[in-house]
This record gives sequence, structure tokens and C-alpha cells, in this order.
Amino acid sequence: MAERTSTGLLTMMLEPTPAVAMTLPAEVREKLAELELELSEGDITQKGYEKKRGKLLAPYIPQIQGVDPSLQIDNRIQASSQAVLPGSKHNKTRAANTRDERFRSDLHTEAVQAALAKYKERKMPMPSKRRSVLVQSSVEACTPPDTSSASEDEGSLRRQGRLATSTPYQGHGHPAVEHWFNRVIQGSSTSSSASSTSSHPGGRSVTTTNTAAHAALNANAAATALADLMAHTQLDNHSAPPDVTGLSERSSLHAERPQVASVRGGSRGCNHHTNVMETADGVPVNSRVSSKIQQLLNTLKRPKRPPLREFFVDDFEELLDVQQPDPNQPKPEGQQMSPLEGEPLGVVTNWPPSLPAALQRWGTAQPKSPCLTALDNAGKPVYTLTYGKLWTRSQKLAYTLLNKLSTRNEPLLMPGDRVALVFPNNDPVMFMVAFYGCLLAELVPVPIEVPLTRKDAGSQQIGFLLGSCGVTLALTTDACQKGLPKAQTGEVATFKGWPRLLWFVTDGKHVVKPPKDWHPPIREASNDIAYIEYKTSKEGSTMGITVSHSAMLAHCHVLTQACGYTEAETITNVLDFKREAGLWHGVLTSVMNRMHVISIPYSLMKVNPLSWIQKVHTYKARVAVVKSRDMHWSLLAQRDQRDISLSSLRMLIVADGANPWSISSCDAFLNVFQARGLRPEVICPCASSSEAMTVAIRRPPEMGVPPPGKAVLSMGGLSHSVIRVDTEEKLSVLTVQDVGQVMPGALVCVVRVEGTPYLCQTDEVGEICISSGSTGVAYFGLPGMTKNIFETIPVTSSGVPISDRPFTRSSLLGFVGPDSLVFVVGKMDGLMVVSGRRHNADDVVATALAVEPMKFVYRGRIAVFSVSVLHDERIVVVAEQRPDASEEDSFQWMSRVLQAIDSIHQVGVYCLALVPANTLPKAPLGGIHISETKQRFLEGALHPCNVLMCPHTCVTNLPKPRQKQPEVGPASMIVGNLVAGKRIAQACGRDVAQLEDNDQFLYIQDVLQWRAQATPDHPLFLVLNAKGTVASTASCLQLHKRAERVAAALMGRLNTGDHVALVYPPGIDLIATFYGCLYAGCVPVTVRPPHPQNLATTLPTVKMIVEVSKSVCILTTQAIMKLLKSKDAAAAVDIKSWPMVLDTDDLPRKKSPQMYKPPTPEMLAYLDFSVSTTGILAGVKMSHAATSALCRSIKLQCELYPSRQIAICLDPYCGLGFALWCLCSVYSGHQSILVPPLELESNASLWLAAVSQYKVRVTFCSYSVMEMCTKGLGSQTEALRLRNVNLSCVRTCMVVAEERPRIALTQSFSKIFKDLGLSPRAVSTTFGCRVNVAICLQGTSGPDPTTVYVDMRALRHDRVRLVERGSPHSLPLMESGKILPGVKVIIANTETKGPLGDSHLGEIWVSSPHNATGYYTVYGEEALHADHFNTKLSFGDTQTVWARTGYLGFLRRTELTDASGERHDALYVVGSLDETLELRGMRYHPIDIETSVIRSHKSIAECAVFTWTNLLVVVVELEGSEQEALDLVALVTNVVLEEHYLIVGVVVVVDPGVIPINSRGEKQRMHLRDGFLADQLDPIYVAYNM
Repeated sequence: MAERTSTGLLTMMLEPTPAVAMTLPAEVREKLAELELELSEGDITQKGYEKKRGKLLAPYIPQIQGVDPSLQIDNRIQASSQAVLPGSKHNKTRAANTRDERFRSDLHTEAVQAALAKYKERKMPMPSKRRSVLVQSSVEACTPPDTSSASEDEGSLRRQGRLATSTPYQGHGHPAVEHWFNRVIQGSSTSSSASSTSSHPGGRSVTTTNTAAHAALNANAAATALADLMAHTQLDNHSAPPDVTGLSERSSLHAERPQVASVRGGSRGCNHHTNVMETADGVPVNSRVSSKIQQLLNTLKRPKRPPLREFFVDDFEELLDVQQPDPNQPKPEGQQMSPLEGEPLGVVTNWPPSLPAALQRWGTAQPKSPCLTALDNAGKPVYTLTYGKLWTRSQKLAYTLLNKLSTRNEPLLMPGDRVALVFPNNDPVMFMVAFYGCLLAELVPVPIEVPLTRKDAGSQQIGFLLGSCGVTLALTTDACQKGLPKAQTGEVATFKGWPRLLWFVTDGKHVVKPPKDWHPPIREASNDIAYIEYKTSKEGSTMGITVSHSAMLAHCHVLTQACGYTEAETITNVLDFKREAGLWHGVLTSVMNRMHVISIPYSLMKVNPLSWIQKVHTYKARVAVVKSRDMHWSLLAQRDQRDISLSSLRMLIVADGANPWSISSCDAFLNVFQARGLRPEVICPCASSSEAMTVAIRRPPEMGVPPPGKAVLSMGGLSHSVIRVDTEEKLSVLTVQDVGQVMPGALVCVVRVEGTPYLCQTDEVGEICISSGSTGVAYFGLPGMTKNIFETIPVTSSGVPISDRPFTRSSLLGFVGPDSLVFVVGKMDGLMVVSGRRHNADDVVATALAVEPMKFVYRGRIAVFSVSVLHDERIVVVAEQRPDASEEDSFQWMSRVLQAIDSIHQVGVYCLALVPANTLPKAPLGGIHISETKQRFLEGALHPCNVLMCPHTCVTNLPKPRQKQPEVGPASMIVGNLVAGKRIAQACGRDVAQLEDNDQFLYIQDVLQWRAQATPDHPLFLVLNAKGTVASTASCLQLHKRAERVAAALMGRLNTGDHVALVYPPGIDLIATFYGCLYAGCVPVTVRPPHPQNLATTLPTVKMIVEVSKSVCILTTQAIMKLLKSKDAAAAVDIKSWPMVLDTDDLPRKKSPQMYKPPTPEMLAYLDFSVSTTGILAGVKMSHAATSALCRSIKLQCELYPSRQIAICLDPYCGLGFALWCLCSVYSGHQSILVPPLELESNASLWLAAVSQYKVRVTFCSYSVMEMCTKGLGSQTEALRLRNVNLSCVRTCMVVAEERPRIALTQSFSKIFKDLGLSPRAVSTTFGCRVNVAICLQGTSGPDPTTVYVDMRALRHDRVRLVERGSPHSLPLMESGKILPGVKVIIANTETKGPLGDSHLGEIWVSSPHNATGYYTVYGEEALHADHFNTKLSFGDTQTVWARTGYLGFLRRTELTDASGERHDALYVVGSLDETLELRGMRYHPIDIETSVIRSHKSIAECAVFTWTNLLVVVVELEGSEQEALDLVALVTNVVLEEHYLIVGVVVVVDPGVIPINSRGEKQRMHLRDGFLADQLDPIYVAYNM
């Protein structure tokens, strides 16, 4: 402990406590502040910072309470962990350390810290991420500090702040102490501590909860603090959580992918075994993943938000909960407010009749008077524009524009035309000349930002605005024009979405002096448009706000009176002079009053944030117009400016005084600069918006106004739009300052935000509306929106209009306080309405920043917005993280932000994303472009480097889980259906026709012998290789002879009835040995050979089938025989335990003594082994009778005769693929062209070329083959046509499948190959399963397959509801071919086993002579019961024996007639019963969720879903760069919520090809699940949704 104590003590001393800080000399304090700034800006490393700081403090340390100095020096190395004391109460005295005074009053930070302290124990699983994703290179990781971080328009980047109390532990590089503690105590430094300040064992211990202890910090400061520190450290260290990562993760920091699983507090000591879980089959899995999921489940057991009662119907039975107002929520209780009038507008003698008239007056009467001084980036005055110059230069430009620009001898511009002004922010002179030049020419200037690239954030919208304003000409400067992106021709490029513009440079040499007799028309101010100011809405669209000449003049008058402007005053302007306050004060009102404006460009502020203060001092400016971020940045830089005086200022106008963080900037600024002559009463916050212009401004002190006000409001109240001055609950309050009084001559009221504009009550927050002659007039070209915003008629509660004048909505939310002071608490643009409560984006930003801003968030850049998911707004927080932040830091910060927002705003954050520094889209003046950020988020183009989604905590309006109703009994179902006129859902294929010549044979091997005698040379098989040439062929006799040789070889060695495994590649050997086994009386089992490049995964399956089928012998080729016994094989399986292996390559030409004749057709003919989609290996028994019946059925359906040729591109090992490959040709005598699917990998066109070459009418393939053709040949149809590939011969192309038809794939296949003559009617699907490998086949005659659309939500309730194509939630289902001859199908209720009616969803049962006779064995699920093969209905026809397919589907009688003239019954397969997910009491088919997910982003190549402990896990394959991986998390979560009402528990992003697929192209979801839980997927990213 001694070691630790001294470290702690030293840490305390290196951070001077507030009490001690005051004993340090001022210059040391300033230097410390400077160091802190450098660190916060990233200009100095943590190490360098500590070194310099140690040096500065070294001389003063011994003065503190006589601590032994030797102690400090020894331990300095470890003391890097800089534990800051919560000094919030003393901040006011710490002038030097103002960096801590960030943009929020202390109260807020304190609240945040206290809130976090409450959550100390809560832990969440940390997402795991592949190393390559960790190394995120930020776009410009080393940009020079851009002090921009305040967005001009959205005010977003703002507050770079970290407050004093933010985290007692700062420092970026996990300093030594911290590291050492973790290692000693925990043994693993990956505990993901998502909790409050003191969650990490080790240095972070002093939390703000004990601020009280420090409030009285006296001389004993260090000692008290030390005691505190020790108390905490001990507490924390003794209960360090055990490491439950399971897999001896001791050094996991350096492992490939650090994955963290710490258990949530409470159950700390006893979790050593949580990680041994069992998979579904009871196999214990020792897995990091499963312990994480367990943790997630624990996290989810937290109580939800208040219970919900009512529903609204989402046009169907599934009811989404609708949030009912809480009966205890605060309601407004005050009287109805009365509109507030500003003082009357004074009459001014000789006030000019218009703004151009004022310009003319000063330009002629006072030509030498300075109008505007422009500065360069070094702060030096470059040019001073006098009123005389402004007047003459504007005249020249006006003349040139009207007379010298022409197209086809027509003047280009007419009075009233709109002209774009494109001027950079550092050239106010040219802008001013252009603006007044346009006014003099009676043109309408539209000032916009300079487009820097062709794809600027929001530039397309600006283009839309220019287009709708009919702008054809853009004015700009020479320098700016040179810098614009150019097209090939050298002209300025046309920007995306912009109209064609003519660019005109306004510099001297391009303008012409007007003739003596030309004078610009100077008229009285009218209601014509003077200029258009652009504004970007919350959604990102850009509107043009038109301001009339009279409004422009009136606004100048109003500002002059409210601000007491006098002639020739000097004013400094830091704001953007193109719009809002910068334009009103610095370009318009200034000219009205012949004032001198010192314009400070944004680029200068970046270099020298103090510049505006220096200019106030130099020019003795009376007024300065700034934003709170300018005050903030100057605070950080005010170190060595001793001689500045701000005493000349009579008014410091804070243009964004309405923002929630402006108050702390004002306070902090005053705090520091009061000593430099700044008087407190000159700070004048104002509130304005583009539409209403200036709404209110605090008057300068000489006007004798009431003192300024502050209000401490309850956040909870505000979220219900109610004002409650908060007293007791200090955690969630908002402190706001007033923005002064209403403007002269204006009438202001506050109205309800939604619906009819009723006046608010006095204690209610609403939108401030203003009626005066000095507001904007309209949105250009948008009459509907104009009516809503600029022509609102507020009414009293009884519905009476309060005035006959229309009001303009200001988009500011606020109320009128005491003394008629206006208070603003938010903006409409930042308003987020979540479950009926209102939250302000800016407040949420402030809370997030108070967590520990400078340590983590890069330049305080945070964007907050809401997205609509599942009928409610959801809050999204996006922050730029510092380039040096570690994974652990970011996860820790994220979890704390979530908790802080949850406690303070009582609202959940839906998604929190971190992006690399400098990657968010920027607004013109460096702020974050919110709407563009939101757009990128929704499109999945944000590329975050960390994401935390919390749908479980936020989404509270999901439908109630479905309670299963007690089922209606089967008898009453039938009666009900009969009464309703519904037929029972059953159907059958044609009757099996009369026996034909070969149908007298009961055994397939007899057919082969007969054919060998009757038509010995008739070709049966033809195998193609990858080049498309014939690899081998077999006639009837050749096949018979080869089979005899195999039989001869077996007869000596084996007994009849022995099982023989045939391990062959697709080809004639496989077929010959199959018949050889039958000749010898053995039972063949076809097995897919192992893949030589992938023995580890494929060989165990071979081994398993051989063992499970009890094969006593393996027949194979020499090559495979070598493979089975090779060294590599020994690594995968026990090769000693193989049964006898025979190779059949060189068998002696011997005839077997005699053929084996089975005693009865019910004898076993062969075993068919297959892995089902659920990953279960099941072998079914096929008798001789069933085998012949199967062949007969297929022969009839496809009209197969010896003269026919069919092409087969299927795997020959199981199911229908095996039957078509090995049985059907022998039975029907047609020739089969065999194309092994594997060969398509090297030649995708092989199958289609063969079909074309042999003019095949009937062909079979699998989905994987079809996918290979669509993906591989989609762009090559032209090349194929040139090679004469023609598919017009094909009558039916059938996809062999055991699943719901994949309509999208079959349709795109038909569409692509339509060009090669493929008939759109040709493609269809088949359906078979384990109990009956061929239930449906389209065949050659019969009606085309039909498609119906069903409601996906009804399917979840096991109902079928047919809907129109294209209706919401519709799902297309295609009929799975025609039911085969001899097959009967019925739909039965899965629970009651009663028959169901037409169009009802149930299990498909089948009865047919070719049903399999039972499972041979089922590996992995012994209970797959006999009743799969012989079940009877519980009611109705109780005699027939049915087999249960395990698939859900329905029958529907169509209007079509089949071959027999009956109405045709179509069978629709919905999906496998075993695959379905039971979630929230409903039944989901994975494919539906997967389809939605794949559609959600272009980079998702494939998707599979499964459930694990009630959590939905979505695995997506990312086909794109790894930086897109995290974009998918939110999109996947959104789409599954929206379309399926399910919350995704885990999103796993993996590489393409990770989702296992079987030979039929079906996803093996269970294998995937086992791989995920055993941690074998090597995911790029795993996100655990909270």
C-alpha cells in the first residue's frame, strides 16, 4: 500500500488544488493554462505535458504542508495520472485555468458527474473489433488546430469544453500508474468499465459526489484529498472483478482482437463459471461470446421506462404501443400570456427613405469617411473602404451589370432578377461593393457560400435554391474565381444540382465607368425584394428567405434604436457578413448610420482567437458583434495580453445569446476581462432567426433597462414544455440567460408548437412569433410554407385572433419571463420529440460534452439529431474522437454519455457513434453540417470507428408479445371451414397411369439389365468437363458391364444387406458402383468426397456419414483413397478407424456369379444422407418400391422417353439431385447430360452452353448454380450470344430445392437470359424434403407457376392474408411446381394435427408411394420421431397415413385448369418449421429478416440470422472496405425494427463467404451459430445492442 499511497499523494500535489493554486505566482498559472491548452489542442503529447508541468511546479511543491520533497521527486515518474480535484466551487477564482470553464455553467458538469456516480456499478459488454479496423486513420489526423469548432449555422461544434470536474482522471495515454494498478490487481487490463468516474481500480478515484468535502478546502487541502483518495482506492481495489473472459486472456491487450467481457457489478466474486455455456445440443461451449451475451442479458434486465397502456392499430392486428401521457407530468398552470409590445419606434429627422439613398448621401457628403476595414490573416489592415469608394464602385458595378452583359443582343439582366454573390469570408470589401451594386441596379443579391469541391455538404441544395430563384449570373472575385473547381474546358465546373451559371468577376478591370448622364435609380423603400438570404432547414433542404426593401430599412431603424447606434461609431464584426446578424449589423445598419466596421475574417480568428479583442482595443470600438464561441476561444488565448483594454465597449452583442451554452461563455468571459475594463452590463445577448430577423436584444446600459435575468429551469419540466424553476433537484436543470427586450415597434407572442397557434400560458414554452415591419417576407417560390411561417395568426384559447396583423414564426422556443424579458430555451431545428416529450439537441450536446470533453471529443465536435424509427423519433449522437483515443477510452466515454443523458434528460440514446477526427461534413464556417451528417448516417456512409446502439432501452412502443390463444379444436375447425364454405386444403397429383413396358419391373437394377439386353448401345449418360468437352459417356451395356465388375468385387468380401459408402466425384463411376451394389445385394450410401484443400471441415462429415450409416466398406477412386489415409487426413479424423477401403479404378473384368434378387420390394434399396438446413445430418431409407415409384412419377411429370435429352447441373449425392443423376435415366431411358456444378467455378457458362449445344428442353439446376450464372454471366450475355448460345429450346428449367422459392433470384435469372432466348415462363422450382425427396416438379405440361402476395405480419401469426402486389409488408410467394403424380398433400395444424382450410398456413403433410420409409438414424437429434413418416389426422380422414415434411405452407385453389381439366391447386412453401424463430410469441422465418437486412445497404453481400438465449443475432457479410463495417450496425437494427418489430441483440459483421452454405445453396444457420458461439468466425466487428 505504501507505494500506492505515495503515488496518490504526489498526484494530488502535481495538480495544484484550488486553494493551493492561488499561492502560485500569476505567470506560473498562466503558463499552466497555456500547457493545458496545448494538450487539449493535441499540440503536445501527454508525456511532454507532464514533463513541462512537473518542471513548472517543482519549485512550489515543498511549500505544500511540508511534505517530504524527496518523496515527490522519486515518484514523479509514476505520477502521471493527474487526478484533478473537483474544484467546481472554486473555478471562479482560477483565472488561469479557464480551459475548464468550458461552455456550460458548472452546475451542469456537476450534475453530469453526480449522475454518473449513481451508475458506478453498471457494466456493459464492449464491442469486439478486428485489429485492422482499430487503426482508423483520420482524414487529416494532424491538421493544425481549427478553432472553428463552432458551426456558424447550426451552432454545433461549439463548446470545446471540458469542465473542471469532468473526470478526476485525465490524460490520454493510460499513464503508468493506471497501468500498474490494473496489472497488479486484475491481471487483465481489459475490464470494460462502462461506469462512472471511479470504476477503474486505480487512479480515477475522486468522484464529484464528495464535492462537499472539498468545499471547505483549507490549508489541509492536500491531506484531506489524500485521505479521500486512499479511501476510494482501497474500496475499489479489493473488489476487482474477476476476469471472466475464459480463454486465459491474461495478455489480451496484445491479443489479436481484444474482446472484453466483464460481469456487471453485484455478483462479483462468483462468476468464474459463467462462460461455460451449453449450445442448443447441450455441447458445452467455452466461449467469450456467450459470456458477453449473458452479460448483455443481465444488462437488459434493467427496468424499462414506465409501463404503457394504450395501442394504436398499425393497419393490422399487430398493435404498436402508443405512449400515453403520464398523469403526473407537469402541466402549465399560468394565465394565458398577453402579447408583448416593444417600445414605439422613434421618429428620426432626415432618416433616408431607403438604404441606397443612405449610401448616396454618405458617398457624396462624407466620401472620406471610413466604411469598412478588411484585415489579412496576420491581423494587419489590408484596405479601408471609404463611403466615397463604396458609392462609386457600387455605381460602376450596377452600370456594368445592367448595360454591358448581354446575350444575343438582349441585356442579360433585368431589374428584379436574382444574382448569386459568391465571395470568400475574408473579402468583405468586394462583397459589400457587389451587394450595394446589385441594390443600385435593382437586382436581387443572393449571397451564398463559396463551393470548394463539387460535392460540398449541402451544395446540391444550394444549387436547388439558385435554380428555383432563376439565377443565371454569379458575381465573385478574381482570386475566388481562380480557386473554383474547373471543368476540362477551363470554365468553372457545374456543381452537382446547380443551374448553368455565368461567372462574372467584379474586380476593377472588368467594370466600366458609367457615363456622366447615367444615375442609378434611387427610390423609396418599397415592398419589392431587396435580397434573399439562404437558410438550411433541419431536413437539409435550403430555402431562400426574401427580405423586402421596406423590411430591410425598418430592420436597420429598429437595430439603430435598440442598440443606440450613432453616426460614425466604430464596430468590430466577427460574424459571417453574408447572412443574419453579420449582415444586419456589419453591412446594412452600419451604412445607414455611417459607421466604421472592422471586419475580422474567420481565418484570422483561427490563427489568433484574440484578434477581435485586440481590434476593439486598437480602434477603441464602441460595439463588437460576436458569437459565444469567439468569447470562448479568446479566453483560452488571453495569456500574455497585459495591455488590452475593453473599456471603450458600450455593447458586446452576443449573436447566439439564445444558445444554452452562451451563458457560461458570457460569465467566464466577464470573469476574466472585467479586470481589463469590460463592464458587466455591456454584454448584450440577442435572439434572432433568418425568418424573423432580430427578435430581442438586451439593451445597452445607458437606456435604463431592468437588470439582466437568469433562470434555472427543470429539464423534466421543459421536456413537457412547462417552465418550472428548479430548486431541489439539482441534477437535471438548464440555466438560461435572458435575451433582453422585444424590438421597438414589434408585437411578440408565444404560441403552441404543433397544430393551431394558440397562445401559450405564462409558464409554458412555445414558439416565439413576432409581428413587425422588419421581418423576412416569404420563402422564395414556396407559397405553402410561407403561409405557415410568415403569415401565422395566433389565437386565444377561445379561438379569437389576437391581432389583425400576421405574425412570423421565429423558430425559437422560449417564454417571456419577469420584467418582460425574453428567454430562449431552444430552436425548432434542434427539437426532438421522443415519446411525446421534447428534447433540445443543443442541451444533449452540452450534457455529452460535460462528461469529459477535451480528453476525448476532438475539438468538441458533436452532432445530435433524431431519426424516425418505428413511429417515434430516436436520438442519435455522433462525436469525433481524438486521434489518440484508445478502444477502451472510447467505449468508456460512450457508456458514460449514455448514462449521463439518461439521468439528466430522462431519455434514452438510440445510437451513439464515434467517427475519426475531422471526418464529419463541415458547414461553411467549420461547424458540423447536421443535416448532411444525418443523411450519411441513414445512408450508411458515416464510417464510424465505434458504435453503441441501445434499442432495448429506447424502443418501448413495440407491439405486446403475442399470447398464444387456446387453440380451437380440430373438429370445430372443420365445421367452421365447412360453414364458411371453405374447402379442406388438400390436393393430389395425377393418378399414376397404366403400366408401360418397363413398369413391370419392381426393381431399378432389373430395368438396367433389361435395357442392356434390349438397347445395348443406347447412350444413357454423358459427363462434361470444365472445357465443355465430353469427359466420359456410358451406354446401357457399358453401365451394366461396369456394375457387374463392382458386384463381382463385392460378393466375395461382403454379405448381402451390408452398407457400402460410395465416395466418388460426380461422374459415371458413382452411377456404376451404385448399380454394382444393388447387383450384389448391398445397400449403397452416396457420400460427397472430402475437399482436398479443406480436409479439416469436409473430412469429418464423410467420417460421420460412414459411421452413422454403419458402412462396412468404402468404395472410391485411387486418388481419394490416398487422400483418406493421408497425413493431412490424420490431422482431421482418426484414419485408423476407417472400414475396408476398395478402389474401383482397375477392377478385373469378372462377371458376378449371379444377381441378388431382393425377396420383397419393401426391402431397403439405398440410404440417402443429407444435412438439413438446421444442420442436422439425417439419413432416410428408400425401399425398392419407393425408388421405382419415384422414377415413374418423375417420368410422367416430365414426359421422359428414350428419345429425350435432359441436362442436369446438380450434386449427385442426395435427394432429388441423386435421383435425377443416378436413377431416372436408367428407368426412363432418356439421355442425361451431366454437368458437375463444381466445374462452373472455373467456367460459369458451362451449363448454359451445354443446354444450348444439345438443344435441351428440360434442365435441372440448384440455386447455387443459378446464382453463379446471374453473378458470373450477368454482364456477358452479349459475348454468349456471339458464341451462339441460344436458350429458346428450353421449355422448363427447374431449380431443385428444399426451401421457399427464391423469387428474386429466379426472376433476375429469367431477366438476364431473356436476351439469349430464355422464355420468361421456363423457370420454376421443385420442392422435396427428407420424408419425400420429390413432392412438386413443374414438369412439361400444366399451367405456369403462379405467384401470390401475402401479408408478412399475418404470417407471423400463422395466418395467410392475401394482399395486392406492392402493398406494405407484402411478401411474394411462388408456387413450388406441380404436385407429382401419385402424391397427395394436405395442410395440417402443427399443434392439433387437424386438417386446415384453403389458404390457411400449416404443416405440409404428404402421402405417396415414393415416401421414404423412415430415418435410418438422425445424428444430433435422436428424437426425430417415427411420426414424421406415419402420422394420421386427428379428425376428418383419419385412415390415410401421412408423412410430415416439417415445412409450413398452404394450398390455394386457383382459377387455372390442370391437364385433367380440374381446377388447379397450387402449393406454396413458406419455410422450414425447424428454422423458424419464435420471438415475442410470433413465428418469424429467417429468410424474411435476412431479405430486409440485405436490402438495407449496398455492401451487405449475404446475411443470416439465428437466436441465442432469446436474442436475435444478425450476421452480415460485408462486401466492401472494413471501414463500412460499423455503418451496418445501425442500418440493420433500424430495418429489422421497422419491418419486423424485433430488436436485434447482436450484429456480427464478417468477411464474404463466412456464412456456411450447403450443396443446395441453403444457409447453414445452426453451423453459423455454433461457430459464432465458439468464437470461430473471426468477425470484423461484433456490436452488442443494449
